[in-house]
Amino acid sequence: MSNIFSKVRNAIEIFKSIDLDELSKISGKVDLPKMMEGFSKMNDKQIKMLMRAIDPEKKKKELPPVNGDFYGVFDTLTDEQKEIQLKVRNFMETEVKPLVNNHWLHDSFPFEIIEKFKQLNVCGVTYEGYGCPNLPFLMEGVLAMEMARVDASIATFFGVQSGLTMGSIYLCGSEAQKEKWLPQLQKFEKIGAFGLTEPEVGSGAAGGLTTTCKKTEGGWILNGQKKWIGNATFADVIIIWARSLDDGEVKGFILEKDNPGFEVEKIKGKMALRIVQNGLITLTDCFISDENKMEHANSFKDTGNVLRMTRAGVAWMATGCARGAYESALAYTKTREQFGKPIASFQMIQGHLVEMLSNLTAMQTMVFRLSEMQDAGMLKDEHASLAKVFCTLRTRDIVSRAREVLGGNGILLEYDVARFVADAEAIYSYEGTKEINSLIVGRSITGFSAFV
Repeated sequence: MSNIFSKVRNAIEIFKSIDLDELSKISGKVDLPKMMEGFSKMNDKQIKMLMRAIDPEKKKKELPPVNGDFYGVFDTLTDEQKEIQLKVRNFMETEVKPLVNNHWLHDSFPFEIIEKFKQLNVCGVTYEGYGCPNLPFLMEGVLAMEMARVDASIATFFGVQSGLTMGSIYLCGSEAQKEKWLPQLQKFEKIGAFGLTEPEVGSGAAGGLTTTCKKTEGGWILNGQKKWIGNATFADVIIIWARSLDDGEVKGFILEKDNPGFEVEKIKGKMALRIVQNGLITLTDCFISDENKMEHANSFKDTGNVLRMTRAGVAWMATGCARGAYESALAYTKTREQFGKPIASFQMIQGHLVEMLSNLTAMQTMVFRLSEMQDAGMLKDEHASLAKVFCTLRTRDIVSRAREVLGGNGILLEYDVARFVADAEAIYSYEGTKEINSLIVGRSITGFSAFV
């Protein structure tokens, strides 16, 4: 009996929401007693659907915000650090996000954002002097994550500029070279690139570089090719690593774009990081003066110091890509309706979301600790390698699940997830493959080197 009274009360509430004039119009069109009888036969779900149809805004459920930081990892940042984080996030959301899908589709770079990047004043974020902010390594990671959360290509562009190019000069250059190049690169007055990988040499760069350098009067002669060099098609300066024909050691050079013997060809047909302008560089009897030989770049150990510093950034970038995919998928499931309700209310969808969030939370806590170790001077190759292995693997899983919960829309650029899916494949491979980084960690924990 109480159930019938409850339904009648619901029916009365429905009629209260209808204007009397409207009710008189309805009475001429329908049999009201029969309608009341129909109300009494409705179940609770049908009553709720009817109420929603009459007043869709009434008692609208307030949903929790979309936030990938489930454990509040970044709540521990200082107020100053949070301000920088939010400044970069706002820049990426307002200035970059509206542009990236179109540029990704057309394999082009949004050059208009370079001028706006200058205003952020975050390039060379961890370096001391030369106009650089001199912030902790933790902030370098946070900024990489915030950029990759919107677009991994732009994060890569920035990482090449701020990390690999400026980092090479900062760690390996003479004081004169630092004073000449770092302020210009920090202000984006010059764009940089980093040339290590070759057409036939990727993981074996430590002992197998085929690009050569030979000392000559007043400088060096370089010959060879470099492949997959980000920013190369429009860079003003390119860091080139080459094996010396005199002593077999790897040397580092600052190559300027108008240098005779230097040519670059854009790599086309990529399925990932399509906004990054990768180039195939050819050096033919390319003369580089002694002035542009980096003073402290005289072995692959020096190259390794640069890579160790930036490999942590790639783990952060993978985390950002994963966070962007998770947050995009979560937002989508709250608004996408099937069978009369948001798909976020379905058990299987919630299962995917929780798996994604679990991995993302583990990644965020891992890279946060990694950067704390870096700031404390505790970072070793194996620490950065483990983070790179784990985070890129988990990113692959997260973007796959994000694509799954979006269904057919998961392959459309307009929903962003498709871009995250593709870009995750590039992050998985560059800065050392899973296998090579796994062997670095394996050597550390077993004491045996499994490298061939």
